[in-house]
Amino acid sequence: MKALGKHVVAEFYECDLNAINDVAKVEELMLEAAKRTNATIVDSIFHSFNPYGVSGVIVIAESHLAIHTWPEYKFASVDIYTCGDTVKPWIAYEYLKSAFSAHNISVIEMKRGIMSSYDGELNHKASLKEISNE
Repeated sequence: MKALGKHVVAEFYECDLNAINDVAKVEELMLEAAKRTNATIVDSIFHSFNPYGVSGVIVIAESHLAIHTWPEYKFASVDIYTCGDTVKPWIAYEYLKSAFSAHNISVIEMKRGIMSSYDGELNHKASLKEISNE
């Protein structure tokens, strides 16, 4: 099955409270997760909520990694969405699972942009001119 991307959606329960409530720490861990997958990091933005909780996103050339934390429940939800075959989202998942010391996890992978009727090679760098001339 040809697909443009993979979207790993993870729910981490019983996390280390300190790891998911410190905005600088969460950003550091998310950036490291992106680096470990060999993603091309474009930008990151993170926000700390009052009294607690963090939301953030790492924009990568291949898509994104996003997180929302609820420290009061020791819970973090993470999306790891990658396009192409060079970035491996499961590497980021394994790293974050360990970094957050999650003890209970729910995770699924969705294929995004399923191209079952497309006969050609999937080329994320094809120009629109090349595509329109097919």
